[in-house]
Amino acid sequence: MEPVAEQRNDQSGKPADDKTEATPTTTKASKFVRPRATSDRTKRAIALGTAAAAMGGLGAAATRSGEAPPQPGKPAPGPVALNEAESYRVLNVSKDWDIEQTKNEQVDFFIDFLQWRNRDKTKLWLERLGKYGPMIQQKLAERGMPQDLLWLATIESGMNPNAYSKAAAAGLWQFIEETGERHGLEVTKYVDERRDPVKSTDAALDYLSKLNQRFGGSWYLAAAGYNTGENRVERIVRERAGGRMGDESVFWQIDNHLPSETRDYVPLMLAMGHIGKDPHKYGFTDLAMQQPLSYDEVQVEAGVLLSKVAESIGVPAAEVYDLNPHLVKKMTPPDREWSVRIPKNKAAQFAASMATGGTQTAGGDAAE
Repeated sequence: MEPVAEQRNDQSGKPADDKTEATPTTTKASKFVRPRATSDRTKRAIALGTAAAAMGGLGAAATRSGEAPPQPGKPAPGPVALNEAESYRVLNVSKDWDIEQTKNEQVDFFIDFLQWRNRDKTKLWLERLGKYGPMIQQKLAERGMPQDLLWLATIESGMNPNAYSKAAAAGLWQFIEETGERHGLEVTKYVDERRDPVKSTDAALDYLSKLNQRFGGSWYLAAAGYNTGENRVERIVRERAGGRMGDESVFWQIDNHLPSETRDYVPLMLAMGHIGKDPHKYGFTDLAMQQPLSYDEVQVEAGVLLSKVAESIGVPAAEVYDLNPHLVKKMTPPDREWSVRIPKNKAAQFAASMATGGTQTAGGDAAE
């Protein structure tokens, strides 16, 4: 396995930043608002909160300018797509844990943070889990990996495939370009597969699986390595824990020696899990869950505008953009065919449209 350069700050780059929306503040009318305390723990919490707000998931969840609004999928029996059809089941979160459950002062703080100060964003993340969570859960199950790694993706990006950080990390799993390419993702002028929720999930799970093996089966250390680089974490484990791997308690032994973002990363992931497993307990009783990701996949000629694909099947362009966030120019690459995702049960209509007139290239000519 190719080592990660230790000088980098973290795998996902610096904190994700969305300039189109400031961090929302819980409204004073909310019954969940608490008066500020002045205890020592609260002073520490304020410091931790500053770090938390800087993390990728906490800054990246807002909708970016120009991002297509999510469109509900409509899974139903229908024609077979030219390439393949994909529908994922409804989100099913167990209240049981399949990574080690920890609830300590750090985790409690981040539960409070997500429940109160970050409430509006947390609600949005939970709702987006309805769309992307089932796909991630299915891929975790296929690999025999813990379902609770879902919470890592949630804090990385807020379940936003268009999340983008100040350090140019992108997608659900906040890959920087080098790490994404190292795990098989294309990053070019026309295609950025870090933004592809399906392919980036495969890449992230490959990476996490390797990290877990490297750290002797510890998912806490794997998560820390994902955030700050495995070489750095391994060095700190050697220096501060005698090289002991495979024990989740090692993370808490070395956490004060990790960068602040990484120190908070595992507690934040666990806090998100506590809330995600029982949102009603934490006051999230009015969630409008997004529909599971669902699409047909069709082959489209080189250089075709996605708006023309949408026009050929009679749907708004935003629906096709939403299914293909990785086609960053909103067109297929100019040098090759591409598999484009379109709304479920539209493949036959697309084939009929192609047979009668084709689509248009970005230059305006019909693709033949």
